[in-house]
Amino acid sequence: MTQPGRLYGCPVEFALDTLGGKWKTVILARLKQGPMRYSDIRRAIPSLSEKVLTQRLGDLAEDGFITTEMSPDGKERYVVTEEGRDLAVTLQALYDWGKARGDRIGVRFRTEPTH
Repeated sequence: MTQPGRLYGCPVEFALDTLGGKWKTVILARLKQGPMRYSDIRRAIPSLSEKVLTQRLGDLAEDGFITTEMSPDGKERYVVTEEGRDLAVTLQALYDWGKARGDRIGVRFRTEPTH
């Protein structure tokens, strides 16, 4: 969690410190599509270990980007808060840039069909 009163060189430094690493943004990008149970997130991001997933979900909750709620079937699921929804445009811009750049240089994405 970011410490109030800390001095940053610029807002980009603060933003990257807050969202630190790749997993927080990846989790938020998945959750912005809708509420997900832990097991759903785990399946959606198979390269993320359970330990790191648990830690990053805790970090995101502590920073106010996500919270938990009970689904109609009584299962706990993670949802993006208003603070987290504020990042939707930024996350979409990163997605669009990553997709376009990846297409240009020939990388594959998990959402693509395998041959």
